[in-house]
Amino acid sequence: MAEQASEVPIVKQQSSRPPDAVPYIERTRALYARQKPYRWVENDADTDPPPWAPLAKPLSQCRVALISSGGVHPAASEPFHFRNDCSHREIPLSAGAAELRVSHFGYDTRDAARDPGCVLPTAALVALATEGVIGRVVDPALSFMGGIYSARLVREELAPRFCDFVLRQKADLAYLVPA
Repeated sequence: MAEQASEVPIVKQQSSRPPDAVPYIERTRALYARQKPYRWVENDADTDPPPWAPLAKPLSQCRVALISSGGVHPAASEPFHFRNDCSHREIPLSAGAAELRVSHFGYDTRDAARDPGCVLPTAALVALATEGVIGRVVDPALSFMGGIYSARLVREELAPRFCDFVLRQKADLAYLVPA
């Protein structure tokens, strides 16, 4: 006797992705469909260890440089471009949200546009300095558009420029906020 299939309602699987999330991988594949497949950077900590160094003094005495990949820029400055833009913008610590804009193609910028502090936390760092948790915050902060697919451009142009900035400012550490 053949078993009769019971009627079971089909439940559509719900995505764990928030409804307003940018489908980053799919979007990137579509944008670069005509290009050769992207070769991800592979780092080997055994052969090329990261340049981490312990702090030479307590955090409460350190000068902190803030760098963000969130694409924040002063309203009066040029927005970031779409692809492999290795430029950066200086953001005065005194700049308020109304004076800032966000241009970045790799994430949904609506929250950052309402509150740039979510990707460029200048006020939070200044508060930490006021409380004595950190020494001082370097003024200005730096922001760039993190959608740079060329590891060579990052390695040869962007990273050295940021290193020079941190050294010129006599910062003890750099706080990189990825967006």
